[in-house]
Amino acid sequence: MALALSAGSALASETAPAHPPHTIPGSELRVLPINAAGRHYQLSIGLPASYAKETARRYPVVYVTDGYWDFQKLDAIRGALVFDKVVPEFIIVGLGYAGEDLDYGRLRAWELSPVPLGGASTGHAADFLAAIETEIIPFVEREYRADPAHRVLGGASLGGLFTLYAMYSKPDLFSAWMAVTPAVAVNDGWLLGHEEKFAKAGGQLRGRLFASMGENEGPGFLSAILRYNSRVASRKYPNLAYQFRMVDGERHAGMQMESYTRGLRFVLAPLAPEQGPGTFP
Repeated sequence: MALALSAGSALASETAPAHPPHTIPGSELRVLPINAAGRHYQLSIGLPASYAKETARRYPVVYVTDGYWDFQKLDAIRGALVFDKVVPEFIIVGLGYAGEDLDYGRLRAWELSPVPLGGASTGHAADFLAAIETEIIPFVEREYRADPAHRVLGGASLGGLFTLYAMYSKPDLFSAWMAVTPAVAVNDGWLLGHEEKFAKAGGQLRGRLFASMGENEGPGFLSAILRYNSRVASRKYPNLAYQFRMVDGERHAGMQMESYTRGLRFVLAPLAPEQGPGTFP
């Protein structure tokens, strides 16, 4: 018996982690019920440092696609920007999926592509946008002290494409958008046609839009983004503040941290505690 216990203890010590895992302070995982489309969403929630103490305060919310990747990026950026007082404190909501060992590439293609990309498992952005509007936003604004007047949507690559699609499809759902290296080239530039229909129908954009690209991304990818930049800039929407940036020397993934930093500063600028040069140090 003593030998058996000793062997069991040794096995447990070999399989137990040597050190506790690192977790992101002030964060929560919230799993939503499986919806009518069979999608099982998990939200990564990042709360501001003052959230527990300032119980009467409501906060802007930044929703970001690909939460399993980009939630950590925004959380890492937020603290420095808040410290510099160039953005207000805000809640981060990373949009992701519940479950273990998931194929994010397959899952995100269903959610983020507004048109089919070669199979039935793609092209369901309209369903995802409906879920955000009718399930995710109501959940966040019921469970957290979110300010409905200040909702931001952001994403990179296919997430950037989805962000632009959502802007033209539901222009009043969010007050600002960050389209980081958006995959405008998808389906021969389908988004450009979607944008043109919106403009010809007399659609208006109100709020703040940030878009970006990396200088060293693929030529076809860049060409489509540059065409979109020229198009939206030419519209001169009177109630849309628009900023476009090219991140020099970077490719598709490496440009994203700087883009999110610049994008957050731009879309949240009207709420920033301070503007211009700082006083510290």
